[in-house]
Amino acid sequence: MVLRVTPATCPWTPQTSGLHVYCTSTRTTTQKYKLKLTHSLRRKGYGVGPTQKYKSALTLPWRPPDVVLGMSRWRVSRVVFPCSSKSPDQAGKQQADSAAGRKRDADSDAPDELLLGKRQKLETVSAEEINLSELMPKVKAEQVETVEGCTHEVVLPADEEYTPLKPRVGKAAKEYPFILDSFQREAILCLDNNQSVLVSAHTSAGKTIYMVDYFDPSEFVLKFETFFFCTQVRHCSGSPRKAASDLHQPHQSSEQSEVQRDVRRVPGSCYPSMLYRGSEVMREVAWVIFDEIHYMRDSERGVVWEETIILLPDNVHHVFLSATIPNARQFAEWICHLHKQPCHVVYTDYRPTPLQHYIFPAGGDGLHLVVDENGEFREDNFNTAMQVLRDAGDTGGNAGGPSNVFKIVKMIMERNFQPVIIFSFSKKECEAYALQVAKLDFNTDDEKKLVEEVFNNATDCLSDEDKKLPQVEHVLPLLKRGIGIHHGGLLPILKETIEILFSEGLIKALFATETFAMGINMPARTVLFTSARKFDGKDFRWITSGEYIQMSGRAGRRGMDERGIVIFMVDEKMSPAVGKQLLKGSADPLNSAFHLTYNMVLNLLRVEEINPEYMLEKSFYQFQHYRAVPGVVEKMKKLEEEYNAIRIPNEESMVTYYKIRQQLAKLSKEIEEFIHKPRYCLPFLQPGRLVMVKKEDLDFGWGIVVSFHKKTNVKAAGGDADPLFVVEVLLHCSKDSVKNAATEAAKPPGPGEKGEMQVVPVILHLITSISSVRLYIPKDLRPYENRQSMLKSIQEVQKRFPDGVPLLDPIDDMGIKDPALKKVIQKVEAFEHRMFTHPLHSDPNLEAVYTLCEKKALLMLISTFTTTLLKSKVVLRLDIVLSYFQHSGSFLNHVVLLCVHSADELLLTEMVFNGLFNDLTAEQATALLSCFVFQENANEMPKLTEQLAGPLRQMQECAKRIAKVSAEAKLDVDEDTYLNQFRPHLMDVVYTWANGSSFSQICKMTDVFEGSIIRCMRRLEELLRQMCQAAKAIGNTELENKFATGITKIKRDIVFAASLYL
Repeated sequence: MVLRVTPATCPWTPQTSGLHVYCTSTRTTTQKYKLKLTHSLRRKGYGVGPTQKYKSALTLPWRPPDVVLGMSRWRVSRVVFPCSSKSPDQAGKQQADSAAGRKRDADSDAPDELLLGKRQKLETVSAEEINLSELMPKVKAEQVETVEGCTHEVVLPADEEYTPLKPRVGKAAKEYPFILDSFQREAILCLDNNQSVLVSAHTSAGKTIYMVDYFDPSEFVLKFETFFFCTQVRHCSGSPRKAASDLHQPHQSSEQSEVQRDVRRVPGSCYPSMLYRGSEVMREVAWVIFDEIHYMRDSERGVVWEETIILLPDNVHHVFLSATIPNARQFAEWICHLHKQPCHVVYTDYRPTPLQHYIFPAGGDGLHLVVDENGEFREDNFNTAMQVLRDAGDTGGNAGGPSNVFKIVKMIMERNFQPVIIFSFSKKECEAYALQVAKLDFNTDDEKKLVEEVFNNATDCLSDEDKKLPQVEHVLPLLKRGIGIHHGGLLPILKETIEILFSEGLIKALFATETFAMGINMPARTVLFTSARKFDGKDFRWITSGEYIQMSGRAGRRGMDERGIVIFMVDEKMSPAVGKQLLKGSADPLNSAFHLTYNMVLNLLRVEEINPEYMLEKSFYQFQHYRAVPGVVEKMKKLEEEYNAIRIPNEESMVTYYKIRQQLAKLSKEIEEFIHKPRYCLPFLQPGRLVMVKKEDLDFGWGIVVSFHKKTNVKAAGGDADPLFVVEVLLHCSKDSVKNAATEAAKPPGPGEKGEMQVVPVILHLITSISSVRLYIPKDLRPYENRQSMLKSIQEVQKRFPDGVPLLDPIDDMGIKDPALKKVIQKVEAFEHRMFTHPLHSDPNLEAVYTLCEKKALLMLISTFTTTLLKSKVVLRLDIVLSYFQHSGSFLNHVVLLCVHSADELLLTEMVFNGLFNDLTAEQATALLSCFVFQENANEMPKLTEQLAGPLRQMQECAKRIAKVSAEAKLDVDEDTYLNQFRPHLMDVVYTWANGSSFSQICKMTDVFEGSIIRCMRRLEELLRQMCQAAKAIGNTELENKFATGITKIKRDIVFAASLYL
């Protein structure tokens, strides 16, 4: 690659040797500076000069520092030419193919090296050839003696001897007005000895508060040390970087004089950028405290935490604060392996305030104690509760309905079990339940006056118009009655006011979503769950034991309550095993969610000492992978033995036939993807239509469509979920699954079992085939006889069509005109012809031999995949990502990618260089960027004017191109999923706000919660700042001013009102 950095009037001089950078200042007379960088680039293995070819796929891991720092004063040409006869597109495709190891098209019938008979060509090793000593981390663990109720371990480098911790000599670093728990004393002992520690304790145990007090700079002094407190910064819900700047408050007492200690509270998302920049303050950092480290398992936030831990210098010590995690020691082993320093694990599951867990069956009248304060599960009480639920009848979707919630809350107040937190799993449910109990009054007259005074003081900063917002006016009457609401849709100022009132005991019943249980130390005496299921964005599921532990941990106030009370409302029958697992199960393990991003890779390429492969190699993901190696090797040995024991007659001919069948199966799945699109299949799902249903390994065979409906999941997800199409299908199910339909998924009958026809809700994608046959179905399918008669009808159809029930033709019957489908069907016809004419197709022993062949192929694939895992360092995605940088066409593209990190940096970079923002006004550009930061669903898509719809179409076309190229590079990118993440539901709202409308006016334009609008605006302001930075870096003053104007227009009034905590 040849990078040309020239002034606008300076010609490129290819005859000179090396890479020359010409610069020009736009403020003074033109001057030229010539920098010879030949040695630096050649040392890195890159071709230098316009006639040399590339030597590596890693292009441009070097940034001219002057160009980076003063990019606005430089003109950089976009033209780059790979020194190859192939076009950049061809070269990029070839490199991506090479990185992915592809040698043929997926739909060809060429020999497949991963199939039978070709194993010798694979670059794999046998189990005996794997050297475990090279892969296993070189660490060891020691048990430390401690008092009862606490476990203390230390992980050390393998060559280091353990030295017992020494008690602090002299005055304690911090005197506490209470007796510390054993785990707190052990953790402080580690800090006194300057050693890293992971503290894993239950919710509300006092992890964070004692740690903040310990590092309080007003208490004692350490010379020239900086302590970073990395957290989620919950209260600053807007821009994380603004939150960081607001919270950077160096503390220095009058006695400290020249000796200084600095404690800074930083959002985790800010820290990596400080490390990449080589921030001056990082040289003085002695400790970094990670609060709520168990969120490292989160797919979005966790990557930033892991990236930060990897980049920290080895001389920095760490404090990790976590809820209970079962693999705490494994995490400490990673820290020790990574930074070559001891890491202690202080773990406790002891609760000073024990919990009692009750079940309230929907429709019942009383509570049933199922887990007592000693942690004993009372199965007889559980079964009694399930019997009450069974006798009350199936209440369907009325779980936690009005009467049940009202009844329990009233009972809680009568027994003086307040305050109570009522957890629901949607914003709308929180508000609906709060209104149901609004007729109750829990506060005295004096408390009402206090609530009103606090509320008025908090809202004084709002304008008169904002004070008349419906949310502001409607919440005060509830608060005066001692009833509060807390969810992400509230105005931030209201949410903070409610938190203050709750902490002061002025709110007795708080209706909240599960976010209230994360990182907030606001316990109550009682916790109530209104449902046992939640919608996680994909499916309705039971809440996990880890989620239950996190939320139920808010029950029981230390020093105030003898025991905490947890009430679990259940509307579905569950088995004792399921109930015990949920109520007494272990916490969720801490598993890595690490993955590379374009921004991360470019940042790494800037740094001399490390590279993307280093980041992958050092990740917790790779560490966990290595820790699993011994078990994988053992399984691999068994697979190899089983593989070698299989003998197939006429194997060579059978392999050919097997590959034909496999290609047909693959092509059938491609056809299914077309048929499953709602616009094609829904018109044919009339009542009586025969459809085939299959869920993973459960094959139900043919069923009969009864009806279908579009489910938006408003109740379960508060309008935050994508719509689902659910088809009611009459299926042949086993009798056991019919009896326990409330707790077990429907299952087909086993061999020889006489099942029962049952109407089952089926998600659309589980329908694998649609028949051209329709049957008449009775109007009432509740009687057993009517349902069973349909089974006989299905069996009669199968008799009439011995060669298979006829299917709808996708082209002739369903009218799908997509050329790609026609191409797939042509391939199917060709492969079917080859299969029917193959000599083995008529062999009477075909199926038995084919099963053996299938098993042997599967064993080989598993063994190959296992070996590849053992040998690889997970760099396939890295190679493909790097191929983009080589063929993206400009060094400036990389600069923009580096500046943008809070949205899809790749799409925004393409939009900038395609000139999509050039002809837009500041208001239009701001509205378009809102698509990148709004993450919720609205019930209706607004009708956009052409001035907004036009730019939206251009952005979507650009996104389609990126999705297509990514799919061609075999990245896991689905076009529809990729496009759906850019949500235009607030484009008109943001546009109207940027044009000066009031907040009350824009709230009338959408059904999105007010708090969600504000959260979108604050994220948008952060993205606009990054876009300003990017525009400045590439020297585009017009774009820079445009984005800066956008910030000015949206940053006003209630949207950016200051937090009550600052």
